[in-house]
Amino acid sequence: MLIDRARRTIPGGVNSPVRAFKGVGGDPVFFKSGDGAWLEDADGNRCIDYVCSWGPVMLGHRNAKVVAAIKAQADLALGFGAPTELEIDLAERIVSMVPSVEKVRLMNSGTEATMTAVRLARGFTGRDLIVKFEGCYHGHSDALLTKAGSGLLTLGIPNSPGVPQAVAAQTLTLPFNDAEAVRKAYAAYPQRIAGLILEPVAGNMGCIPPQPGFLETVRQITQADGSLLIFDEVMTGFRVARGGAQARYGVMPDLTTLGKIIGGGLPVGALGGRREVMDRLAPEGDVYQAGTLSGNPLAVAAGIATLDALDEEVYASLAVNTDLITRELQALGRKHGRRIAINQVCGMFSLFFDAAAPITAFEQVANANSDAYARFFHAMLQRGVYLAPSAFEVGFIGVQHTQDIIDATLAAADGALAAI
Repeated sequence: MLIDRARRTIPGGVNSPVRAFKGVGGDPVFFKSGDGAWLEDADGNRCIDYVCSWGPVMLGHRNAKVVAAIKAQADLALGFGAPTELEIDLAERIVSMVPSVEKVRLMNSGTEATMTAVRLARGFTGRDLIVKFEGCYHGHSDALLTKAGSGLLTLGIPNSPGVPQAVAAQTLTLPFNDAEAVRKAYAAYPQRIAGLILEPVAGNMGCIPPQPGFLETVRQITQADGSLLIFDEVMTGFRVARGGAQARYGVMPDLTTLGKIIGGGLPVGALGGRREVMDRLAPEGDVYQAGTLSGNPLAVAAGIATLDALDEEVYASLAVNTDLITRELQALGRKHGRRIAINQVCGMFSLFFDAAAPITAFEQVANANSDAYARFFHAMLQRGVYLAPSAFEVGFIGVQHTQDIIDATLAAADGALAAI
């Protein structure tokens, strides 16, 4: 098996932990090709894809315009480690589409973007503390790999060996969707918090939308304190709306991290925000950030081709199809006597087995039946549908999920629910 071969040279046999199927059991699937909504694995089996490379495959696998853009650039050069006009083209598109972004710095990953956002917030404000939320994942930089202690305002402790306690102690972890906890944190540490970072729609504990008024309250509190508000839109950017979650909910952060879609599926990240804050980045300012492969022309070309295809018709279609598939999945759950809470926001969705809606916080996610999800995952995979291999991850819908694809998915779900 490929996984046995992989384990001999790769830790755990995978290059990112969720791929190991620890959340659902069994061995991971190794894929070799994709076309539209379909994937083909190394053994020649085909399945409908709802992982979509964790979001960026919004136009379908092997989209002709994206592939053509990559090939055209590959014929010129793979990279320079020097400026290109393409970087300007992509930056101009991002600035025109994302409401709060006046300047943008391209990077190589979402982790780089969030790591730099934290550094920039500290450099701009002259403060050290950072606020994050339980269940929100912002990459694997040391400052953001923390979890909550016993109380709402407990300073963070590391949740990975190798993260020094002194680093984690600079991060406060609060419950998501809890505006009162934010008020208490800022009251306890006045003018000491450099920035608050959150996913405006949480996507790493399942899809958890913000409760009405939560984002607005967070914006008011941070602004009054002189703290920067950072939206991690690596997942939601250009997916839940053309201008990201900030456009959808009408709340403007000071800094925004982006990724995934702006590389069209190739490795990429970006940090954007208010001009006065972004101008503190080197070489214009004194907050250092660099990357040899930042703005790689292959990724930039793919990102431009992707963003140019995202018109309002795309989002209207995503909204309709996300509503349709989640509504029908809930109906199938009732048919088979399964209580399934489903959260969704335009192109993102999550299923929580044996849980009561609404699901608004990490504690509820943790109490959902992850074993039932694992059984459902494998039953769907046997029927040719590939879902997120973890109950704590999000499913994605793109323009490639047409009516016939959705019908086939629902037929598979009917059989899977009956089987588990």
